[in-house]
Amino acid sequence: MRQVASTVTVVTTDGPEGQAGATVSAFTSLSADPPSVLVCLKADTRIALAVQGNGVFCVNILPEDAVEVAKAFAGMFDDKLSSRFEGLDFAATEFGPILPRATAFTCSLNHRHFHGSHAICIGDVTGISNAGERPLTYMSGSFHRVGPKHD
Repeated sequence: MRQVASTVTVVTTDGPEGQAGATVSAFTSLSADPPSVLVCLKADTRIALAVQGNGVFCVNILPEDAVEVAKAFAGMFDDKLSSRFEGLDFAATEFGPILPRATAFTCSLNHRHFHGSHAICIGDVTGISNAGERPLTYMSGSFHRVGPKHD
């Protein structure tokens, strides 16, 4: 799977179980009718438990220069930050924070299915915020930028 490039996303949530966020690579469109997406979250993590309890989440597709944001939400700076949201000018929504310059899908949790160590979360898309930015990608243990191929 290291050879498969994936879009870098941060799943956020907010509600009765509190605000949480984590970098996630397992995200995909599921259906156009009804509009829905799928994210996979490690079942015993704070983000998975918060999404379950809040019943909502937001998928933020990070812009190509947001490597530090991706690292922060992956927990790389947890010993230095009081919150993964620290210093970010995010837009608060009832589904979870929309991160700066991210294309975002706000979702209501429709279903969770467990497989191995992960919860497969299906979300009904309630809104889209298209930032129009090129996405950050991850492959072979490092971040990459998407660019046009020149022949």
